[in-house]
Amino acid sequence: MMKVKKIPMRSCVITKEKCEKKDLIRICRTPEGEVKIDLTGKMNGRGAYIKRDLEVLDKASKSKVLEKILGVEIPEEIYRELENIIKCK
Repeated sequence: MMKVKKIPMRSCVITKEKCEKKDLIRICRTPEGEVKIDLTGKMNGRGAYIKRDLEVLDKASKSKVLEKILGVEIPEEIYRELENIIKCK
């Protein structure tokens, strides 16, 4: 019998729904306090996942949820970069 590969599930910090990791983007605060978009999902630091969805991203930037979770200010260019990643997926 073949072993069924477990699909890693994560929760979107905005919608609270559980999604497969590939449907989410991880935003990471590194130990140095920098905010980076972690497309590998393996970066060191505190991570938060958001859904690959422009509406969700819009909510995230307006509500400052990522800032609260990561405990640092998120530069505007991070939101812009996330927007490009979502549009290009």
